[in-house]
Amino acid sequence: MPKKLIPLVQSILVALAWVCALPAAIGADWSPTQTLEFIVPAGPGGALDQVGREVQQFFEKTQRSKFQMIVVNKGGGNGKIAFDALKQKTGDPHYLTINTTGYMSNYLIGNLDMLPHRELTPLAILQDEYLVLAVRADSPIKDLSEVIQKLKSDPASLRIAVATSIGNHIHVGTAKALKAAGIDITKIVVVPFRSSSDSVLAMIGGHIELVAATTPNVVSMVQAGKIRLLAVSAEKRLGGVFSNTPTWRESGVDSDFHSTLGILAPKGLSPEQIDYWGTFFKNLSTSKEWQSSMEKNQSHLHFVPFKDTTSYYEQEFLGVKEIVGDLKLLGSAKN
Repeated sequence: MPKKLIPLVQSILVALAWVCALPAAIGADWSPTQTLEFIVPAGPGGALDQVGREVQQFFEKTQRSKFQMIVVNKGGGNGKIAFDALKQKTGDPHYLTINTTGYMSNYLIGNLDMLPHRELTPLAILQDEYLVLAVRADSPIKDLSEVIQKLKSDPASLRIAVATSIGNHIHVGTAKALKAAGIDITKIVVVPFRSSSDSVLAMIGGHIELVAATTPNVVSMVQAGKIRLLAVSAEKRLGGVFSNTPTWRESGVDSDFHSTLGILAPKGLSPEQIDYWGTFFKNLSTSKEWQSSMEKNQSHLHFVPFKDTTSYYEQEFLGVKEIVGDLKLLGSAKN
């Protein structure tokens, strides 16, 4: 090739490379192209629903999208109804849902036939939540020691409300503490409700003696003087409306527990779509609105980005499996 043509050929090759790179650069700027659905795997009013509403509000405030995000409640089936809805939307980033430690325990017990973080896309982990055990304000039960004494004498003497299912994180975390207190947890009476708002209202109405719930579900009822808290599952005493609530350990029971909460999308998302949601949830976790929610509910801010979510969930799964095994609730062999 004549030397005078070499610079011309090099220029053409550089231009071609730049043109070929254009689609990728444009693709990196993905944004929603239709209405989005945030599917809550529980009924309205509970902690999971609160998360969905907060995500929706932050989306509307920050994204400047011509498309709305709507919250859809699809409770039941131990979360399977919501998860199956996303499994049918492979490659579609317009559908999101919530993952918690509860779905791991449901899988291990045999109530759920899938592990959400393996069969869907775990976009981010947002927080850790703690459990409380509570009675209505006028309950004759005065403190945790009385509950322990009654359940030791007759494990079926008090009914414990949970949401949203038998075997979820609320059930397992509470059973873990009761076992540590010397109670035969195979004989306790656990009653599931569609949401924690329903379970708390059932207790206030006198239909149930005890309720176990995550902290976000009880803040308003504590402030209104409708319920009394007996114990919290945190390692150390919390603040806010929980500042007067002893931990299980403070009450002489060697137990603590937290539930991890994160966000899932369908399988098959592109890197650009994952980056979009990763940035969104990172910004959400650092926003004043989310920080205020953490303070109010005394949840623990715990952001884990997409690249680390699967390995974190697998570690969490091993820990939950150990607890479920200790409680002799483990179903058929699960890996």
